[in-house]
Amino acid sequence: MLVKTYGSAVYGVDAIPITVEVNMDAGVNFFLVGLPDSAVKESQQRIEAALGNTGYRLPGKKITINMAPADIRKEGSAYDLPLALGILAASNQIEAPDIESYLIMGELSLDGGLQPIRGALPMAIKARDSGFKGFILPMANAREAAIVEGIDVYGVESITDAIAVLGNGSDIQPIKVDIAEAFAQHGEDQLIDFADVKGQENVKRALEIAAAGGHNVILIGPPGVGKTMLAKRIPTILPPLTLDEALETTKIHSVSGLLSANISLVTQRPFRNPHHTVSDVALVGGGSNPKPGEISLAHNGILFLDELPEFKRSALEVLRQPLEDRIVTISRAKMSVDYPSSFMLVASMNPSPSGDFFKPGESADSEFAVKRYLAKISGPLLDRIDLHIEVNPVPYEELRNRKSGESSQEIRARVVKARDIQTERYKDVDGIHNNAQLSPKLMKVYCEIDGPGELLLKNAVDRLGFSARSYARILKVARTIADLEGESGISAAHLAEAIQYRSLDREGWMG
Repeated sequence: MLVKTYGSAVYGVDAIPITVEVNMDAGVNFFLVGLPDSAVKESQQRIEAALGNTGYRLPGKKITINMAPADIRKEGSAYDLPLALGILAASNQIEAPDIESYLIMGELSLDGGLQPIRGALPMAIKARDSGFKGFILPMANAREAAIVEGIDVYGVESITDAIAVLGNGSDIQPIKVDIAEAFAQHGEDQLIDFADVKGQENVKRALEIAAAGGHNVILIGPPGVGKTMLAKRIPTILPPLTLDEALETTKIHSVSGLLSANISLVTQRPFRNPHHTVSDVALVGGGSNPKPGEISLAHNGILFLDELPEFKRSALEVLRQPLEDRIVTISRAKMSVDYPSSFMLVASMNPSPSGDFFKPGESADSEFAVKRYLAKISGPLLDRIDLHIEVNPVPYEELRNRKSGESSQEIRARVVKARDIQTERYKDVDGIHNNAQLSPKLMKVYCEIDGPGELLLKNAVDRLGFSARSYARILKVARTIADLEGESGISAAHLAEAIQYRSLDREGWMG
């Protein structure tokens, strides 16, 4: 007897259906074909034990299972449940007339229980788009999959629960998730606030500009001046995630297995802070079984690289292409997967090995040591960072000032207003949501400058030696400054402020 069940495989952040064909013949043997990996092949032992411990049995017949399409490698233990249910249906141990109407995934424990899987959200989206009636999966992943509307999602604790759902004799009801409620549950409660930061008004202004336009930023200053403190507060002034952004972000975290059972939707922008010992693969993604790296886990949020020169040069250089294209492609001999990586890069660094600015007669480092230290970061990477911000020590009087600074909520209100202007401006342009994403072609349309601004920018480029990429970054930042002030055109004042945020491009920056 031949029975078909359906599972799903995840490649990148998308899923593809997998047909599990179970055929029962006379004889005694077990064949599993269709390019399964070791974890899938080991399912025979898990299935045999799980069936035996729940009152069923592995038939003493010739069992042939094909996982189609056969040219795609099947990985992981999440195929246990569709394999087991297919065997039970093919051996007439259960009645499941609608088994082909469900997408089924789950890893079996030896007692018949189910362990959580990865990638439930993209699987649910694919199941809905493919016309399946329902999706049966472990209870731990049910809320995550139930975010998808248009398909019944059944969270089950064991294989017996799954059998009951297929037999229509169960009181297990589809899981329902209210998306609005999910947003409200994980709302805007902030434990940190820009009001905690003493002084540093010029830095706060620069970070407001960066948040308003989605610009990359680097903070340069000696130890203890508050670089990390400032960076960790940037998420508090970013606009809230839209539903589309939340779904995109949740898919990536789902594929990575980072969602807990009580979280159905990522509702706050990610803040990823990898250690400087991170490997190239951990940062950009990949591996023998490709998975998203830190730059994709930071999608729609912030990637914070503290002490930038301490990172391996090879790890930093892999950032160059994702910063431009906002997508990273992992290529292997038999497949190629794309991971979204539209993130805001925030980096911090000391200006010298000892941490002090280069000041003749005061610094512990020679000019040569400072230059060598800064040379750890390549020019092309620095070019891709829009704002270079010098962070100076806070005077004692400001540290002792009991008056709180401007709150994150106040700053965020201005950022959201500027982002709304950009959303309206680029509503008819695919893939562009903020000023940092502007292409050279679009800059000609949206970054027009007046006569005095043109003269100022020409003099700055000629005297300070800005590259073509730096020129483009200055225009984008100036566009954001104008948006914050509610002005349609870019003036010389906007350009002057944008130019001052290119300190690492200036000759003689070190003194």
